[in-house]
Amino acid sequence: MSLDVNQLVKTYGKKVVLNNVSISFDEQKIYGLLGNNGAGKSTLLNIINNRIFTTTGEVRLSGDKLSENEKLLNKVHLMSEDNIFPSKLKIEALFKLIEKFYGSFDWDLSNEMVKEFELDESKALNKLSTGYRSITKLIVALCVPSDYIFLDEPVLGLDTNHRELFYNFLIDTYQERPRTFVISTHLIDEISNLLEKVVILDKGKVINDEEVESLLKNTHVLSGPTKEVEALLGTCTVLKKEKLGGSTTAYTKGKLVQENLDKVNIKPMSLQEYFMKITSRKTVK
Repeated sequence: MSLDVNQLVKTYGKKVVLNNVSISFDEQKIYGLLGNNGAGKSTLLNIINNRIFTTTGEVRLSGDKLSENEKLLNKVHLMSEDNIFPSKLKIEALFKLIEKFYGSFDWDLSNEMVKEFELDESKALNKLSTGYRSITKLIVALCVPSDYIFLDEPVLGLDTNHRELFYNFLIDTYQERPRTFVISTHLIDEISNLLEKVVILDKGKVINDEEVESLLKNTHVLSGPTKEVEALLGTCTVLKKEKLGGSTTAYTKGKLVQENLDKVNIKPMSLQEYFMKITSRKTVK
């Protein structure tokens, strides 16, 4: 059962926010959805979850159009910055409301998360700090029975300890009940070890969609004397070069001519580095 985004276009007047976006999200995998501000990530997630309408294109789950099927829509859930719940509703009442809407709710996990995050369930949503509103939404996201969970900037307002606690809960619940998670965040280094696949949006287009492991095996940072660095590049793609005097640092993707030249330091590129170089607005010289 895959969730397929087919040739989505979203425009607001003359502004093109999504430009012919096609992605397939496989079941039981953890994705990173990355992009700079304005790349179209939130728009894409809102369309998938039927909160806004596409201009053209469609989203299908198991071959059926998602937007026209209420039963299928319960199989997807979006956690975002938007406050879609009644602001005066108390947290405990919210969880019961969510259970009625989705048909079930993981109360054991919910109770554990409430305890670990020290969340006061007697408080209304409008009495919570930004961080605790995020925590409440995260509890909902991990406890609903949906097969596809989309998390748009999920750790907004959370301190370092609470972010780490959330990542641990995410891993545990994924192992206990595998489903698809799609995480959109700017904190790439924090989630890179969680991800199996990464999708990168830039200016409304998909510019990368691949397995994280294979991507990082195929990317390198080379630094050393310019002549020796240039000799290693071969036919690989150079994402960026930084020159200082007679030395060059090159960020590359693809097969190097060789990887054992003494004068050149070669190391793997991190996902954060790769994202920054591939979305850079500066041209490689």
